[in-house]
Amino acid sequence: MRAIWRGHIRFSLVTIPVRIYNAIETAETIRFNQLHKDDNSPVRYEKRCKKCDEVLKQEDLVKGYKYEPDQYVIIKPGDLEKLKLKSTKVIEIQGFVDASEVPATLYDAPYFAGPDGEVASKAYALLCETLRRSNKLGIGKVVLRDRESVMLMAPHADGGLIMYKLRYPQEVRAVKDVPQLDDAVADEDQLKLAQTLVDSMSKSFDQIELRDTYKDAVKELIAQKIDGKEVVAIEEEEQPVVDIMTALKASIEQAAAEKKPMKRATGKKAGAETRKRRKTA
Repeated sequence: MRAIWRGHIRFSLVTIPVRIYNAIETAETIRFNQLHKDDNSPVRYEKRCKKCDEVLKQEDLVKGYKYEPDQYVIIKPGDLEKLKLKSTKVIEIQGFVDASEVPATLYDAPYFAGPDGEVASKAYALLCETLRRSNKLGIGKVVLRDRESVMLMAPHADGGLIMYKLRYPQEVRAVKDVPQLDDAVADEDQLKLAQTLVDSMSKSFDQIELRDTYKDAVKELIAQKIDGKEVVAIEEEEQPVVDIMTALKASIEQAAAEKKPMKRATGKKAGAETRKRRKTA
């Protein structure tokens, strides 16, 4: 695993050398190339000036910020390096908060943080265990990929430290702006049935199958195309529209049936089944 950032976590006078790693496996993503439909040749992307129509090389490009229509201020690489932010090399913990205080809408990308060297291991372990025992989350800032981000750090269930890049609150829209929310009022009788259905469908998180079935289907489609097979579309059966009370009652019955354990054969029937298996073995 290759580190994408190297620096220190600091809270008060305690400094911990760490490295940050991507927690997401980007290699799992299926990517398609754009091809010329006449000869299946890959398409080359050219950076072309809109004004003079000249094809540009990498050395011809600069970064610019538009502050007025058709007016740009040029930002050179050296300009960004002159910014003396602590967060380029240090994650300064600004405070410790309860997880319940952080809105779910602020969570963005996850990262792993590990100790940078043997000397850092003790201080790193101290921070992890302190967060675990206090049930608190640390919040600080770090510069990743030319942008300062707020980072939330927490102890990982399997050991070590996990960090979440947080969105800034002003980046998140208000849920109250969603149309027709005021009209969404639950009926009490329906609510009781819905609660019964939720209870009957409750299970632990590790019992839920989390698999990208769409990606599996795309892989299967690609394999069929490579083998020259025709891809057959599966038509979904159209579900009849039923009223919500009927649907809730039927759903509760279905969930109860799925939870019933299979009955074991007993007595004479069980003995007969055993003898039958022995004869066919």
